[in-house]
Amino acid sequence: MSASIQPIKWTSDCKDPNFDGIILVTQSYEQLPAELECLKAPLQDYSAVDCCFGEEVVVVKAPGLPGNRLVFACTGPVNRDYDDVRRFSDAAAKGIKRAMKTGMQCPLLVCPPHTSYAKNTLTAVLGALQILYMPLEVRESKPSKPSSGHKVSILGIWVKDQTQGDAIIEMATALESGRFVCRDIGGSDPERMAAPCVAEYVEAVFKDTPVTVTVVSDLKTLEKDYPCLAAVNRCANTVPRHQARVIKLLYCGEGPIKQTLMLVGKGITYDTGGADIKAGGVMAGMHRDKCGSAAVAGFFQIIAKLKPKHLKVVGAMAMVRNSVGSDCYVADELVVTRAGRRIRVGNTDAEGRMVMVDLLCEMKEQALREVSPHLFTIATLTGHAIRAMGPNYSIIMDNGAAQRSGNALEWQKAGEVLGDVFEVSTLRREDYEFHKGKSEYEEILQSNNLPSSATPRGHQAPGAFLIMASGLDKYGVDSAKPLPYSHIDIAGSSGPFPGVPTGAPILAMAVKYLEL
Repeated sequence: MSASIQPIKWTSDCKDPNFDGIILVTQSYEQLPAELECLKAPLQDYSAVDCCFGEEVVVVKAPGLPGNRLVFACTGPVNRDYDDVRRFSDAAAKGIKRAMKTGMQCPLLVCPPHTSYAKNTLTAVLGALQILYMPLEVRESKPSKPSSGHKVSILGIWVKDQTQGDAIIEMATALESGRFVCRDIGGSDPERMAAPCVAEYVEAVFKDTPVTVTVVSDLKTLEKDYPCLAAVNRCANTVPRHQARVIKLLYCGEGPIKQTLMLVGKGITYDTGGADIKAGGVMAGMHRDKCGSAAVAGFFQIIAKLKPKHLKVVGAMAMVRNSVGSDCYVADELVVTRAGRRIRVGNTDAEGRMVMVDLLCEMKEQALREVSPHLFTIATLTGHAIRAMGPNYSIIMDNGAAQRSGNALEWQKAGEVLGDVFEVSTLRREDYEFHKGKSEYEEILQSNNLPSSATPRGHQAPGAFLIMASGLDKYGVDSAKPLPYSHIDIAGSSGPFPGVPTGAPILAMAVKYLEL
């Protein structure tokens, strides 16, 4: 990974001389606990001369405190109907940005516990770490510098006691290591993280860990086992450095397995739109179309760190470039999926569902042999997801078996804990009708020829396509062996471009399945 994640250290002394400044994240400095009484006086003096105090991040001269300076990043109100724990991560992110501008290299983050948010301190730390991430290409451009890879020397966190401090550092380190991997893969450019490079990176990350990595690169195997993925890969395959890879990950926890998670991630290393080329400047940022696969790898990294017992996780990263050229797949083509379903390509820019469908079918076949399986697809799939829910929100939708267990609502609740938030959508009969074949040539229509954002139910219908084309519709609630399946669209939550990927939805996944 070219560097470790940002070093973190805890202290119970807000005057610890090992730090060169304090970042205070709280709703009101007037309600600080007794241990932080020394922070009040400089803030009281400043509030008397600045009417914007509490609305903007401020830097206050604070004699006697580390570095004689204090950054106050107010969360604002946190108790209204629409407030959530992101108030703390957002404030910490703003605070660390301001602290770095002052020249701090050893900032001490102080975020006192809040009665309504059990994980607010951890959430604040994660908010700071999001800002402190340094992109892979930047780290690799200056490998000779000892500090390369870190924007500050150390991030301090104030915690009352050692047990709590050690626990927060352990958890923050594990979670950030997962987001670190996710950002490296998802955010790096289409050459640095072309499919073969992603495979090499993943193999290096999980070397000597409990995670087993298998890479499928042989074209004949791809064409036989993953015909839809191979169709998308056809054009890119003529360029060796762009050739597709299917990366399989496996983790088996100690003890009897009680639950099996089966994850398929969309990993489009660059999406030109194919023959339905993205015109008018909308191609910029399409290297981020691999954030679904990046999230799969990131979740496995957290698992490798925390080593949960009784859990089995099976992952597949569909790493393909959707190139345009004389050998690209085109609309109107008929492709037979691994499940034997004949599909008509309606739009080559709907390649994401193509590259995942055969892997989902493979997971379905394996799930029939697993203990308590639940299948997932994770993808930056549709512009409609952003149109429907806005930026910053992941969307989850369950099939019948998953819905009966209350899965989507559990994910939504888990997302609230650390601010990796979800909206819940529902698959309806119209979504299945939409993808039924329109002629006797095809059983299933892959897509219409409009952008998803211009299509009614544009983010729900692809979930129905994945179910139909993979053969999962034979394992619904009306079958002898229903298989729970959920589709997760992270088009809105994966992060801004320009900007750094967020790592969504792996924090919510960790809360849901790792009992944080």
